[in-house]
Amino acid sequence: MHLAYPAVLAALLFCTGLYGVLARRNAILVLMSVELMLNAVNLNLVAFDVWLRDTLHAGQALTLFVIAIAAAEIGIGLAIVLMVYRNRGTSDIDRLRDSVESDATDEAAARSVAAGSAEARAGTGAPAKNAEATA
Repeated sequence: MHLAYPAVLAALLFCTGLYGVLARRNAILVLMSVELMLNAVNLNLVAFDVWLRDTLHAGQALTLFVIAIAAAEIGIGLAIVLMVYRNRGTSDIDRLRDSVESDATDEAAARSVAAGSAEARAGTGAPAKNAEATA
């Protein structure tokens, strides 16, 4: 078998996964797309291992490590997505990003208002003392 067949299949899988990461709004579908991209890498590792006739089978060993890392990544990622869904009620990535940005903006506005009111309180006391000193 030629090396081109698994390489083209891996390229198609990787492009499909990349499109899924960039276009999807659901966090679970994004995780599935990342898994597609990792499987494309695994396919390339095994194909090049067979093509190079490696006696140590380094491509297959690396594939096992990638599978183990992917299993841990999907377990942790799914746990994070479930916790976010329970807390926020949605797993839509755009809504989560907007809510984080609006929370940060609200906190920054609250800090500036608090700092402004503290300066205003301090500022009203200082001119009054100056006004009393000049009078």
